Amino acid sequence: MAEKDLLLKVSDIYIDGRSDEVWHPIIKGASFELRKGEVMGLIGESGAGKSTLGLAAMGYTRDGCKITGGKVEFDGVDLVTASAAVKRGLLGKRIAYVAQSAAASFNPAHRLMDQHTEAPVQHGVMSKSESEADGIELYRKLRLPNPDEIGFRYPHQVSGGQLQRAMTAMAMSCRPELIIFDEPTTALDVTTQIEVLASIREIVEEFDTAAIYITHDLAVVAQMADKVKVMLKGDEVEEAETRKMLSDPQEDYTKSLWAVRSFQRPQQPAVHTGTTPVVSVKGVDAAYGTAKVLHDVSFDIHEARTVAVVGESGSGKSTTARCITGLLPPTKGHIEFDGQALPLDYRKRDRGQLRQAQMIYQMADTALNPRKTIGELIGRPVQFYMGLTGNEKRRRVEHLLEEIELEPSQYMNRLPSELSGGQKQRIGIARALAAEPKFIICDEVTSALDQLVAEGILKLLARLQDTLGLSYMFITHDLATVRSIADEVVVMKDGRVVEQGLKEDMFKPPHHPYTDLLLSSVPEMDPDWLTNLLNERGVDNIGDAAVNKM
Repeated sequence: MAEKDLLLKVSDIYIDGRSDEVWHPIIKGASFELRKGEVMGLIGESGAGKSTLGLAAMGYTRDGCKITGGKVEFDGVDLVTASAAVKRGLLGKRIAYVAQSAAASFNPAHRLMDQHTEAPVQHGVMSKSESEADGIELYRKLRLPNPDEIGFRYPHQVSGGQLQRAMTAMAMSCRPELIIFDEPTTALDVTTQIEVLASIREIVEEFDTAAIYITHDLAVVAQMADKVKVMLKGDEVEEAETRKMLSDPQEDYTKSLWAVRSFQRPQQPAVHTGTTPVVSVKGVDAAYGTAKVLHDVSFDIHEARTVAVVGESGSGKSTTARCITGLLPPTKGHIEFDGQALPLDYRKRDRGQLRQAQMIYQMADTALNPRKTIGELIGRPVQFYMGLTGNEKRRRVEHLLEEIELEPSQYMNRLPSELSGGQKQRIGIARALAAEPKFIICDEVTSALDQLVAEGILKLLARLQDTLGLSYMFITHDLATVRSIADEVVVMKDGRVVEQGLKEDMFKPPHHPYTDLLLSSVPEMDPDWLTNLLNERGVDNIGDAAVNKM
């Protein structure tokens, strides 16, 4: 097969970032080439420079960064020196970007289809009506439910997995020659991730699109990339064809990434019969408007234990959490705390009841007010729940920062934008701890983090649980995380609990068919895994048939 034309050439690129008015290197001389239809995986731990390098491939840097040397040549045009007008003509039309957090990237005030059609209309590629028709077809290719209608919903009216696929469709709206995928499946459950990976791979192949696939998930990059580039703290480590990289990595750092993370929280003592649960969900139904979304959901969470709630996007995991917190009052059933029924609506709960159930959110980027310092973010619940002010409040905030292993003098006055993803998630943990709760809901708290940082967060949560006696409801789609930290597992599908029990029992057959589906959907470090799985599920042509689900 003849080699395809060169599309992108990045030559010895240097990027600096500014912190406290001082410039320091972020990317230290990276180079690579990308041909039409070729996919390059860009991997490395948090802070490696993956996203910065991916954005630089568009000739773009975030605020506080600048390209200080090198070239980025797209189809012969140097994007480093190109005028703003030239870049505007390329970005969105010939070069597109899919962000990690679709929820933070869509405008909540506009329908999905209105945002989808904006680039094709502005670039003169299609009329609005043509773009809408094409958008529906792309939604169909990406296996979105009700493709004829879903584009006319607002972003908050679809699930996270659906929103990520809508963003991929939007990136494809002008049929670009290059797409930068920045962790596009990180926040998705395993079954949805398979659909999105299969859809992305199909679209890339169908339209001969080149892509840079940024991820910390090595099993995912094995399915998507023709070649892999490894980064560490802004330096190039190595680059090779994917199969060679997987079978024979050359550098010690790459080998360390390939190693399976092994954190396992020691098994907690069994719950004694008759012990009062900290939280008890009993026969809960819930609805959004007239649409019923939870059906007779029941489970208990005992003191100092972790119950992992797993299931695909739209299964009801987060809705159940909203019912527990009182944000979505159940239409049937009740919630008990320490054996006492809680008011179903949070507005009817007193401050003591509110204090005892806190939440750590999936996306720290959207959960932390970007205008407030870290001291202010943690200090507000300290004052609200504990009534502390002045020096007492400051000492409590400093103690909480120490609890999450961040030095108070270095972080108290920083803004969230000055922190890494893992550091921001630690601030979310400190903010939850500020109320001194007995129970914390952890909603996908490690899904956006690389495996090294995620392991650090899991170890921190386990230590806090041991020292403070906390109970956790751990919402996750990552079965490796379940194995690491859970005592018990609740499996949900379509708003119902389909299976629950002790962790050691849940990972042994026989399983409920849906649990089998989840377990079989965890990607493996085998470049043929996705293709083989699709074939096993009866999907010979992923363009013509959806991934079969039970």
